[in-house]
Amino acid sequence: MPLEGLDGKAVVVSGIGPGLGRGIALQCAKAGADLVLAARTQARLDEIAEEVEKLGRRAVTVRTDITDEASCEHLAEASLEAFGRVDGLVNNAFSIPPMIDLADTSLAAIRTAFEVNVLAALRLTRLFAPALAEHRGSVVMINSSVLRHSRLTFGAYKMSKAALLALAQSLSTELGPAGIRVNTVAPGYIWADSLKWYFDFLAGERGVPAQQVYDETAATTDLRKLPEPDEIADAVVFLLSPLARAITGQCLDVNCGEWHH
Repeated sequence: MPLEGLDGKAVVVSGIGPGLGRGIALQCAKAGADLVLAARTQARLDEIAEEVEKLGRRAVTVRTDITDEASCEHLAEASLEAFGRVDGLVNNAFSIPPMIDLADTSLAAIRTAFEVNVLAALRLTRLFAPALAEHRGSVVMINSSVLRHSRLTFGAYKMSKAALLALAQSLSTELGPAGIRVNTVAPGYIWADSLKWYFDFLAGERGVPAQQVYDETAATTDLRKLPEPDEIADAVVFLLSPLARAITGQCLDVNCGEWHH
């Protein structure tokens, strides 16, 4: 499906990886944007930058530790140096704390999750706000469907993601007068390499085909399928684009109907 709406715009994406990060970068490029790609692994950045450039768009890579103030300042400076403007910021980086009950989770692990999932997003948004205000730009926070349930072992992760949602809503109010929109996308399952590996593992444990694990999981969604990275990325492109020019402070769930909100 052809995309549009980001022609001539520059978008910064943190947390570039082989799954959703890659999907966001490529869908933004297909919509006409040039990209600044940020992550800790240079080889991964280079690989996805090459894919962006094959789509006819420019891609600048900046090796970044989003938990480090100086590293983030360098990212902001490099982005403006490369394109002279920033129209969109996608806070995609995340950290999953140990998947155990809250009563057994160390406070240090919870602090780490908050540092990456919440404070880093605030740090980057603060740094890019002046540039975003110049072009009435947009911020998209990547959240999770963990917002919609309280299953065992997800407590620490839900705490950090609920805080990220509150952050996005508060920033939408604070930055709105400057013309900056702040919204959230909350994916459920993401049918990418890590989930495929996990389903293969489960299938091996049970002695069944991996497709059976997929079908059983997909049966819990209204559309009987699991979202792919591009499908989630399209929601991000929409919120970055002028099509969403009157939308701010909102959370768009992309989960094929697994949860209703």
